Amino acid sequence: MKKEHIKLIASAVGTLPGNVEATIALLAEGATIPFISRYRKERTGGLDEVQIEEVSIHYQKIQELEKRKETILSTIDESGNLSKELEVQIIECTNLTELEDLYLPYKPKRKTRAVIAKAKGLEPLAKRLMSQNVGDPESLALKFINDEVASSEEALQGARDIIAEWVAETPHARNVIRRFFQQEANITAKVKNDKEDGADKYTDYFKFNDKLKKIPSHRLLAIRRGEREGFLKVNVAPEKEQAIERLDSIFIKSWNSCTTQIGLAIKDSYQRLIAPSIENETSASAKEKADIDAIKVFTQNLYQLLMAAPLGQKRILAIDPGYRSGCKVVCLSEQGLPLHNETIYPHKPQSESGKAMKKLASMVGAYKIEAIAIGNGTASRETEYFIKKIRFDRELSIFIVSEDGASVYSASSAAREEFPQYDVTVRGAISIGRRLMDPLAELVKIDPKSIGVGQYQHDVDQNKLKESLNQVVVNTVNKVGVEVNTASKHLLSYISGLGPQLAQNICDFRTENGNFKSRAELKKVPRMGAKSYEQCAGFLRISDAKNPLDKTAVHPESYGLVQKMAKDLNVSVADLIKDETLRKSIILENYTSKTVGLPTLTDILSELEKPGRDPRKKAKVFEFEKGIHKIEDLHEGMVLPGIVTNVTNFGAFVDIGIKQNGLIHISNLRAEFISNPADVVSVHQHLKVKILEIDIKRERIQLTLIDVPQS
Repeated sequence: MKKEHIKLIASAVGTLPGNVEATIALLAEGATIPFISRYRKERTGGLDEVQIEEVSIHYQKIQELEKRKETILSTIDESGNLSKELEVQIIECTNLTELEDLYLPYKPKRKTRAVIAKAKGLEPLAKRLMSQNVGDPESLALKFINDEVASSEEALQGARDIIAEWVAETPHARNVIRRFFQQEANITAKVKNDKEDGADKYTDYFKFNDKLKKIPSHRLLAIRRGEREGFLKVNVAPEKEQAIERLDSIFIKSWNSCTTQIGLAIKDSYQRLIAPSIENETSASAKEKADIDAIKVFTQNLYQLLMAAPLGQKRILAIDPGYRSGCKVVCLSEQGLPLHNETIYPHKPQSESGKAMKKLASMVGAYKIEAIAIGNGTASRETEYFIKKIRFDRELSIFIVSEDGASVYSASSAAREEFPQYDVTVRGAISIGRRLMDPLAELVKIDPKSIGVGQYQHDVDQNKLKESLNQVVVNTVNKVGVEVNTASKHLLSYISGLGPQLAQNICDFRTENGNFKSRAELKKVPRMGAKSYEQCAGFLRISDAKNPLDKTAVHPESYGLVQKMAKDLNVSVADLIKDETLRKSIILENYTSKTVGLPTLTDILSELEKPGRDPRKKAKVFEFEKGIHKIEDLHEGMVLPGIVTNVTNFGAFVDIGIKQNGLIHISNLRAEFISNPADVVSVHQHLKVKILEIDIKRERIQLTLIDVPQS
């Protein structure tokens, strides 16, 4: 790769060119982003997952740019128009938009007005006019009347058409107007005449006008959705006369009899050719930026959701609450396997609360239940209240668990494959219970778009969204690590170097041969080559392995180093892990080499201090305010506990225990100005919120964090 490209990427990512070069080389070798960020810090200068992904994206864009250059050079060369100067300009171009500007005059054209005028022999007239030293354009035009040109006015019109195309194809002129659009363009929206009645959700944009560069991403996406659905008419443009003045200053060199003709051509060029093209380009660029912002919000929320605190391997009684159809109850083992399921009817219309209480008490005792998980959907609060009235034979923690995406999972092929003997209702309850035990392991089975933590996720580029969300899942799964003897194939498929087929092979091998006793046994899995093993081994845990390092994030390639540390101290590796004093006596500089530096050694020592520890926090019981079940139970000024369910660019949505989530607008997150709600709150965070305003008719609740003590 060219040095200038390496420098460009380094500048964009904020690192040294050498780090970029090493990262690209590692990616080309087949190394994954999690593996590079965790185990190749010396080579990359310690770049993290986000920076490595940025390097990868920029590298792909440069490759696409170079490929496009080859196509353009070949096309222009074949037409016989490739001068040495143009070739150098194309080769040295670093921007795709500017590259297309260079190519524009040589692009094969349809039958444009300028092409027709040239065919009539009017190009010499256009050139004379552009020279701006013609005495009388009208007299000159008379010389170009022929069988196809009936009058001097028709000749001048044809010449102006040719000039208009020249203006539109001048890279400098396009850049001037492009920058003008970027800085000064307004986006305007208005409701279409016959669409007012059905466009209630777009009332804020019926008469909208704002600078395009200042508009928040969520507003732009909302406007574009309204346009796409046929409710809004949208326009993006700066002040027309100022734009034309900028073009005049480029092309009009003197004031004489030609000025009028050139001025008319420039105005036509702007209105007919340049403005529509640059508007599309500017709109697409603004949409792309809004997509990036929205996708960033989604990925941040998804990461927080995937990193939600697990309860761990406990016996769970999971309830998918409901009214008429009853509450689906499932008892799960420590491994998340269903032991028993049935339906109870504690609520109206059946109201069999006494019978339901006896059944639940019996199940808790019979299956040694340690915690209860209740889905947060319909009848959730009523079910929680009902459960708390039961006298069980032991202390039980009760958790409210998000159901977002549970119905999608329960009807999926993955759920049918896992639990072919159960219907969708039972699968849904199983998923709720498993989410409490290990949110990450359960949520990876669901399309992230179905989890409900996005912002205008259906309006952004779906391919980019999918790629970004998938990378978040991959990074998160590898950050947490996976117990290879209990993980599902869905979870294993996200581990560095694996994928669906190797994940399935691991599960099949485990079924046929029993649990893995060491990481080394992974090499026996069909199709587990040396590269795949290198990439995955450090992220797979074996909790009951003979070698204590197999329980940690220390990579097998570093086992020899740890063993040398232990040998130098005349102790075992197990002793080294147990004894903090021994670890503190290690002088890391004594173990550096050409390939292993202090970053890796520091990571190893850190892992020995907390071998295999889950980086996620522990699950905490949360209780909503008693007696609050519907919006009518609220009043302004009330302070309530809540759980953040979604963070957007304009604020955060909070579950306060009723059907409707409340919104903390960005202006109500802190007394001082903030630009990003994610700097203040995160998904699943427990908060105290104050009610500012209640709109029962529109079912909207405005909340605030300002002056609300957080205990």
